[in-house]
Amino acid sequence: MRPIGMKLLAASVLTLLLGACVPELGIQTATVETSPPVESAEQAYVSRADGAFTLPAIPLEQLPEEFRRQTVEYPTDQVPGTIIINTAERHLYLVTGTNKAIRYGIAVGRAGFDWSGEAIIASRQHWPTWTPPPEMIARSPKLEEFKNGQPGGPTNPLGARALYLTSNGIDYGYRIHGTPEWQSIGTNSSSGCIRMINQDVIDLFGRAVDGAKVIVMTKDGQMPAGLSVPVQPKPKPKPVVVAEPVPVVVPDLPVVQPRNHAA
Repeated sequence: MRPIGMKLLAASVLTLLLGACVPELGIQTATVETSPPVESAEQAYVSRADGAFTLPAIPLEQLPEEFRRQTVEYPTDQVPGTIIINTAERHLYLVTGTNKAIRYGIAVGRAGFDWSGEAIIASRQHWPTWTPPPEMIARSPKLEEFKNGQPGGPTNPLGARALYLTSNGIDYGYRIHGTPEWQSIGTNSSSGCIRMINQDVIDLFGRAVDGAKVIVMTKDGQMPAGLSVPVQPKPKPKPVVVAEPVPVVVPDLPVVQPRNHAA
């Protein structure tokens, strides 16, 4: 074969190989097959240092087995690296292979329970800062001190890690995050989105990648047909207080008697 023909053939092969590596729709897939194996429950929830902070141990006798991190059979046609959240079951699945997934227990906040559809992981943060929304501060004035953000730490509501989600490029405020209130796992929590035990959200953080697909099932456990985002409540306007008019007291003026003038 002539040298020019060889160059054209090599260029064609290279083009095909590069094209096969480009993910569709900007959604990435994680190479979870090479991720560390899932730890046993006895290893997964021990106390451990994480940066400047120490995670307390989770007492296994108080954590139901169904909400402990574990590898499970999970029939799905989604590619490895996809996260599927079943709010009805309080489970989050990270697809790892053909009909295989790592399952984590979650707690679901009121807003998270009414949300379904697809999103992507837009970014991830270690020990994230939490900023309460104005309507939450209005309900709990003591949160005023955090109006500019509460630094990350053991008491921060976002826990040790946060995965920030967007749908169609829009941030609706939904997060997958840790929580210091591990007892809430497996329940409906009063606030937040998708809560995880801090040890579990750290594990998920290490396996997931930015751009990965996240599917949130409907609250009755069905795969979503589209995006459903509840309308965010607007804070009620404060009532206008109208001051009562202050009565004006006019002092009595002395009566001036007319003088009698001589004619």
